[in-house]
Amino acid sequence: MTTPIPAQTSLSPQDRLIVALDFPDAAAALALTDQLGPTIQWVKVGLELFIAEGPQVISTLAARGLNVFLDLKLHDIPNTLAGAVRTASSAGASLLTLHASGGPAMLQAAADAAAGLANPPQLLAVTVLTSMDAAQLNAVGVPDPPAAQVARLASTAWNSGIRGFVCSAEEITSTRASFPDATLVIPGIRPAGAAMGDQKRVATPASAIAAGATYLVVGRPITQAKNPAAAADAILEEIAAAS
Repeated sequence: MTTPIPAQTSLSPQDRLIVALDFPDAAAALALTDQLGPTIQWVKVGLELFIAEGPQVISTLAARGLNVFLDLKLHDIPNTLAGAVRTASSAGASLLTLHASGGPAMLQAAADAAAGLANPPQLLAVTVLTSMDAAQLNAVGVPDPPAAQVARLASTAWNSGIRGFVCSAEEITSTRASFPDATLVIPGIRPAGAAMGDQKRVATPASAIAAGATYLVVGRPITQAKNPAAAADAILEEIAAAS
């Protein structure tokens, strides 16, 4: 059973933090959740872990009382996408990503599939990956800067019935202004002084929350920390101060 997404005004710092379990197997992912304990309420299962373990890892995490953000960035023909949404729901995902660039028909099929379910995951349209900048977009035929492409894809998704988006922190303010009621999930979060890694468009937890983010996805600053629980606590304190 999926967990209802609360209104943004009722979110606690623990509600807002999603820890990315980007591990090659369930054993490593579960070991981290053991270290973090009740500090966290949300975890992200991405391609690496899902391909290794399959849908079972979702139910395993849910059995530990965790809400699961299934970040598979689905992108396929409408019929296939609708089926994937139904399957993700039966697996127990509470949030599910799909690429906004799949187009209106695909997005509408996903929204329609979710609407027909008793406990659907909230669908999130991925706009522009946080690893992409203007040069990367240009390389795939998009001449506009990231902010313009995010706005275009968010509008397409909203008009197709999708009420949540994934964007970088740089687009939070403009996206929140255009879609006040949208759920905004923001990856590429890096505490001050943390390494950027392969991310191009990043922000601190405080600045992202202050700009209007709903959820923050944090991976390596927690999972690769010497003390993951302390790293998560520090981020939660920063979120609380900015809320």
